Amino acid sequence: MRAPDFWHRDDPVARLATAVLAPLGSLYGATVRWKAARAKPYRARVPVVCVGNISAGGTGKTPIAIAIADTIIAHGRNPFFLTRGYGGKLAGPVVVSKTHTAEDVGDEPLLLARRAPTVVARDRREGAILAIERGADVIVMDDGHQNFSLYKDLSLVVVDGEHGFGNGHVLPAGPLREAAAQGLARADAVIISGDGNPPLPAFDKPVLRAHVAPVRTTEWQGTKVVAFAGIGRPKKLFRSLAGLGADLVETVAFGDHHPYTARELSELRARAKGARLVTTEKDYVRIAPADRDGIAFLPIMATIESQDGLDRLLDRLNGPR
Repeated sequence: MRAPDFWHRDDPVARLATAVLAPLGSLYGATVRWKAARAKPYRARVPVVCVGNISAGGTGKTPIAIAIADTIIAHGRNPFFLTRGYGGKLAGPVVVSKTHTAEDVGDEPLLLARRAPTVVARDRREGAILAIERGADVIVMDDGHQNFSLYKDLSLVVVDGEHGFGNGHVLPAGPLREAAAQGLARADAVIISGDGNPPLPAFDKPVLRAHVAPVRTTEWQGTKVVAFAGIGRPKKLFRSLAGLGADLVETVAFGDHHPYTARELSELRARAKGARLVTTEKDYVRIAPADRDGIAFLPIMATIESQDGLDRLLDRLNGPR
């Protein structure tokens, strides 16, 4: 699914769409409140860090989770990622291996597994148990702020600096998974991804800043490219390539987590007409290995500005539990 434009617009058509869908959004938000109020989360034997969000898609959550895991590794710990595996057919719990595909476990777990051991589990409690059995001494949940089955020792919420909370409404009337103030009340800190200072209702805890950007390279300077992406905000890829000096012949946007077919990729190659075909790394892992020939991806990484602030938050994991 591609995020509707009206989530981030303020015009008569957008206001009408929001008003029509608002009752469904209220119902969706109420289900999250109900689950939170009745939850009896399992407390794992090792600390759990949740890197989640309140808005649907496009906040840079996964690269930020990787940057946090890198910091934990630098502290001498052995973190495992734990994720639901959205878009994959395996319910788990299962440790992601090199033989798994995006069809098996989803795209994000394949990216996470390149940096640290990764467990996919729709039942997060069972996933945590498996991770600990395999040697995890810290669990990093990629997503899960609205999952209440596992106790979180540290809850970090990623907020997009450019779009914030959109129109402030809950799905499907807006981009929120729950009311912003409600979600922020459970957070120990907020990480703003990118520039901008979106309002954070009634939030008085630490706020860090992160930047998700392409790994600097000169290979794109003056290169004709056809760029395509099926992520929460495809325009981020297109802007990044333009910022690196690429000549964008054409851009093609698909829905988030789009499963590419051989026919679609053949059509994209035909449209490239001598230009270089490029996508995101998240899209690249969703393409079957046999269909990747001639397709490049733009690597990105997250950098957290206040490393001292992150270190202080992670120091909480060393105390008594």
